[in-house]
Amino acid sequence: MTTRRPGGTMPDAHRASRPPSGRVADRDLRRFLADSTPVAAGGRAILLQIADPVVAAGVRRHSDFARRPQQRLAHTLMFVYAVVVGTDDDAAIAASFVNRAHRPVAGADEVDRQRWVAATLYDSAMRAHELFGDPVDGRRAQAVLDAYAPIGTALRVPADRWPSTVAAFERYWDAELERLEVTDDARGVVRDLLHPRFAPLWVRAAMPLVRIVTVGMLPDAVRSQYGFAWGPRERRRFRRTVRLVRVVRAVLPGWLLRLPGPLLLRSMRSASRRYLSH
Repeated sequence: MTTRRPGGTMPDAHRASRPPSGRVADRDLRRFLADSTPVAAGGRAILLQIADPVVAAGVRRHSDFARRPQQRLAHTLMFVYAVVVGTDDDAAIAASFVNRAHRPVAGADEVDRQRWVAATLYDSAMRAHELFGDPVDGRRAQAVLDAYAPIGTALRVPADRWPSTVAAFERYWDAELERLEVTDDARGVVRDLLHPRFAPLWVRAAMPLVRIVTVGMLPDAVRSQYGFAWGPRERRRFRRTVRLVRVVRAVLPGWLLRLPGPLLLRSMRSASRRYLSH
């Protein structure tokens, strides 16, 4: 039985339907990686990604943000779960979907662009855990950095281009923040993402909370480039929202915090089977 890998067609449907056995051996680390807390930082990651002009142009011209703004977030989270805590087949399916989506987008496969996308996912996940959960020590931060390295390689970033230490990542991150430029393409995407006109009612009802968390988590310089208001009133709202999210997260059982991952992986496998059946 042949399983086809990224760059070709989709992996075998029968193998892809098997439940995940995990790509991370350490059980405690795996539970940490499966925690859905980083979902709260999904909007932040997207806004940082499109602060790169090449990424913003591709997203603006080839994505259906205006009608389905929640779709990119769901697909991003699906990709992260598949590559970090899914099986090899899950990772192959996710990478194939991404590669297929990138084919018509000029510059989408540039190593520097894809490394930046992967970096925003790691940094946003760490910020979410620190803000809404528990402090992350240096050892755990390094373990998560290593676990996120396959995201880069799944996006065709050579393994030696991913920072090998947290200190190296922070140097890379600070340098990249300096070169970001928020363009009109990025601002157009943000309007569709944070003020969706055609999204389901439940998505629009959640947007005030999503907006304050997303904007509040951005680095100051990037927030300023986007032109978001950020005065005393916004900062108070952000602090209140953070407290609320921390309280809710603290009372939720661990299995519920880890539930989004399996649901997203199941959805991805179903999409793969539908693709193969046509």
